[in-house]
Amino acid sequence: AVASAAPDAVDRSSAIGRVLDGLGRSALEEAREALELLSFIGDATLTVLAILLRPWRIRWRALVTQIEATGLNALPIVGLLNFLIGVVIAYQAANQLQKFGAELLTVDSVGVGVLRELGVLITAIIVAGRSGSAFTAQIGTMRVNQEVDALQALGLDPVEILCAPRIVALTIVLPLLVFFADVMGLLGGAVAAMFALDITMTQFAKQLQAAVSINHFWVGMVKAPVMAAVIAAIGCFQGLKVSSNAESVGRRTTQSVVQAVFFVIVIDAVFSVFFLIIGV
Repeated sequence: AVASAAPDAVDRSSAIGRVLDGLGRSALEEAREALELLSFIGDATLTVLAILLRPWRIRWRALVTQIEATGLNALPIVGLLNFLIGVVIAYQAANQLQKFGAELLTVDSVGVGVLRELGVLITAIIVAGRSGSAFTAQIGTMRVNQEVDALQALGLDPVEILCAPRIVALTIVLPLLVFFADVMGLLGGAVAAMFALDITMTQFAKQLQAAVSINHFWVGMVKAPVMAAVIAAIGCFQGLKVSSNAESVGRRTTQSVVQAVFFVIVIDAVFSVFFLIIGV
């Protein structure tokens, strides 16, 4: 009995060892990649600042193309989703506030929720899934086709040629998208309030002006450039990490979206705590 039990104990201990070994290797790999990402963000920041100080080095055609792709083409999906978010917030708030006879406070809920948090958060997540993944796939495909290696062989910096226009474009575009998202979210809330509570557009606008200060708008807008820079940097970093096979493109694109969404939520949480501490 002892002899038969010994192999089972050895198998269990070896299985646990393999699990622990896998966890350790994964943790070390994630820590190594985090350091590489931090280094890349620093390199990209210095490159972008150097380009902005010497405007003649800006690749204007690439910049305008990226602004169109990440901004103009994203307006329909950003507007639709934020309009629906405004509708949902208004209906849910009205359903609860009617119990206390405070239906008019629905306007306050929609205004603060959209301008301060949901407008920028939903838009950043959409951009992370749409533009961040596109950056990774585009640069990753160039990596597979050895176009990035060709740039390096010519003495050109891939970060300046490929990454800087994307980072600058998204940093310009995301605040504009957030402004558009705020407008659409408030419009959705106004439409829902009109049907659910018989609040006219004029009443909604007056209550919104009285209840929501401009600080709520700026709280949301301040987050946008930071989120945009992080999303673009992660997308470009993962694209440059692609190895020479198609499977790596898919894997890195998935990692790009997951990491970008994670950091967007972390940034939003950090800003929320910070603004709460300073009383804004």
